[in-house]
Amino acid sequence: MALPFFPLRLRPRALRLARLLSRPGVHFFLTGLLMVLGFWLAHRLSERGGREQLSALSTERLELYATNLSAELGRHASLPSLLAIDPTLQALMSSPQDPERRRAAGQMLARVNVRAGTNQIFIADAQGRVVSASEPLTPPARLAEAVAQGRNHFFAADAETGSTDFYLLHPLRQAQQAAGVIVVRFNLAPLEATWVDLGLRSQNERILVADDQDVVIMSSVQAWKYAVLDHADPSRRRALQASARYPQAIGPDLELPASLEVHQGQQVRLPLPGSRPMLAQQRQLVPLGLRLVALSDLTEVRQRAQYAAWGGAAFGASVGLLTLYLSSRRRALRQLTKAQTELQQAHAQLEQLVDSRTTELRRTNDALKTQIAQRLQTEGELLQASKLAVLGQMSAGLSHEVNQPLTALRALARNSIRLLEGGRHDAVAANLQIMDDMVERMSQITRQLKSFARKADDQPAGSASLADCVRNAQVLLEHRSRALGVEADIAVPRGLRVRAEANRLEQVLVNLLGNALDAMEHEPVRRLSVQALPVDEGRRVLVKVRDSGQGVGEAELHRLFEPFFTTKPAGQGLGLGLVISAKIVHEFGGSLRAEPPPAGERGMSFEFDLAVETWEAVMEQADV
Repeated sequence: MALPFFPLRLRPRALRLARLLSRPGVHFFLTGLLMVLGFWLAHRLSERGGREQLSALSTERLELYATNLSAELGRHASLPSLLAIDPTLQALMSSPQDPERRRAAGQMLARVNVRAGTNQIFIADAQGRVVSASEPLTPPARLAEAVAQGRNHFFAADAETGSTDFYLLHPLRQAQQAAGVIVVRFNLAPLEATWVDLGLRSQNERILVADDQDVVIMSSVQAWKYAVLDHADPSRRRALQASARYPQAIGPDLELPASLEVHQGQQVRLPLPGSRPMLAQQRQLVPLGLRLVALSDLTEVRQRAQYAAWGGAAFGASVGLLTLYLSSRRRALRQLTKAQTELQQAHAQLEQLVDSRTTELRRTNDALKTQIAQRLQTEGELLQASKLAVLGQMSAGLSHEVNQPLTALRALARNSIRLLEGGRHDAVAANLQIMDDMVERMSQITRQLKSFARKADDQPAGSASLADCVRNAQVLLEHRSRALGVEADIAVPRGLRVRAEANRLEQVLVNLLGNALDAMEHEPVRRLSVQALPVDEGRRVLVKVRDSGQGVGEAELHRLFEPFFTTKPAGQGLGLGLVISAKIVHEFGGSLRAEPPPAGERGMSFEFDLAVETWEAVMEQADV
């Protein structure tokens, strides 16, 4: 093997490397390595892309939730300041012990509370005691603390319902001194209920809202309410419980990191039973002192990554096998070149010894000609064998498709003999006309075999009456139906025309109806139905042929459309009827399917769809 591009001192190593790479075992090893590399790389890229896409989507939703929460909390932000300048409240703060002023202020606050849609509005003094309110109430435990700290809002839990209340505070002043505060309370239960409903409908995303103590005060998962975002030791739990800010015991620790980025989520796993890996992101609501945390399930991302990984492994296997093929082809060409070179050398030696070995050369030449002739003869026999195989398949299909019309012709001929004996010449003439039509049909069937492999685009467009095609198919199989006593239910509207060629559509129906009759031959109840149902808003029609036979098993159901597969006894079927029918329906722009009956019922159903020719036919179908 010549290596012109390598220096002389490197050529031995290159030759050893080329021989090593030419071994099939090395190629299989490289193929496995490429599969592993493709699996790992596709898994990593798909998982990274999926996490980035999930992170972007979660960020958008997080911003939406944050905006919704801020808008809900800020909807009544200006109400306390507007009430603070009301003369009725100013008069109350000048004489807070006056009963009349308290009553007047309470009535005014009740009216404002109803119109604003809040839960409560009340006036408290500098020590947090209620002076006047829109309705009787018990002030929250945090009110005195918030008034003393000069806060303008705080969150507190409703001891009765366990929901979260939001309080807005605004100071009331008399002579430049703080005389009290006006407090507006409204409940966040409706907003939280929408989050809970979203959490029940979407199992892939969880929303948490935590206060300044990192305790969850709102959540789309009720079981996580009043849980701790990070980790709370026993002393911290006791302090949180003693603060009276939460109406129930502090929940479990969620073990979420203290710092979560908004746009780049972090993978976490909650220390809860049945927890799955999730992507955690947060949004800080600094003016409200809240943390809005979104947890997105990574299960779907990992599943897509696994699918992509197997695809990458398949791609690596394809590359490795392609390399193996090219290497084998190159080795074969190299061997052929070597053989040609050796042949040329032998020819040169024979040229030199031509005088002394002419006879031997002639015998060798004759033997070579004999081998060439045998090779040509073998190639011709192989070609002839392939032609015979194709002709055999066509003959089998022809015998299968012509067998049913021949049976009908035999039945009609016998019937005509009886009619002649009875003197019913009109009926005999009608039978002869039908027989003539069947002969013409058999000639059309033989021509159909030539177009079996033709593409659907090459077929000319046409229209046919579905009811006429069903009737013609019934005529071909009437003698069998009458002999078996089959109860036929035909529900096909007369005015329905479909985009198909009538002769080939009848061929499909004859195959399906004939198979149905075969399936019901040994059944006590024999019912056959043909239905035409509108689908796709009336633009297509679904033709269903159903029988009451014994049906087929699950394993046989998937092989019904394989060539030469049949459930009939030997000698009664070639296994080509459904294959040809499926091909014809496909050329019409539809698909032929086999559907098992509902549970508890017997029989088999074959259905195919066709395009509807006119809207009038669709209306007739709808009426039917």
